[in-house]
Amino acid sequence: MSNTNSHNNSESDVKVIASSGQFKIEFINRIGHEDYPSLIKISESLVIEYGPKFLLTDNTIDTYFNRQGTLPFVARFRNKIIGYIIGLPIELLDQEPWARLDKNYGQSNTIYTYAFVIQNKYKGNGYAKMLKKVYLNWAKKRKGIQYITGHVKLGVSSKFSGNINIINEIDNWQGTGKTFEYYRRNIDPEGIYNIDNNPKIINSI
Repeated sequence: MSNTNSHNNSESDVKVIASSGQFKIEFINRIGHEDYPSLIKISESLVIEYGPKFLLTDNTIDTYFNRQGTLPFVARFRNKIIGYIIGLPIELLDQEPWARLDKNYGQSNTIYTYAFVIQNKYKGNGYAKMLKKVYLNWAKKRKGIQYITGHVKLGVSSKFSGNINIINEIDNWQGTGKTFEYYRRNIDPEGIYNIDNNPKIINSI
């Protein structure tokens, strides 16, 4: 793992955004092959909730973590990846009918939360909350981004803070047999975050 640009494809090129003791959150400039097995293993827990499309592969890791314009973060504990969150410009999901039907498709103002996961044994200690907070904060600072959308199980978005609207409910989402809701979060209702620079690195949380 490297904190600087590297031409070694095995090492990840990351920037530490926040840290607290043995825990840290990294923004991914490029994920290296050394971290592929950990990401794939963690993604297995998403298959149960969201369906087989959410099992990461080498190809999808390249697409979602290493593609320009995406917003990928990983959480590490004692240098081991324990979770991740990935945001994509909704326009990158042009193969998905529901994405093309979003009223903001083509406006370059929406980030879709493709995946958000923390390993079970690390839940309940605030790590997931920290990871999501960093993700939302960076999304706010992205020039032109006004909304974050995502699919969650029915009722989950009612627990979110902020300006949340449920756009649609989908039965049997991705063949899971469960009802999901498609939500939209207005992350900048007052229009105060329309600046070019990402937030500064946080030394502790």
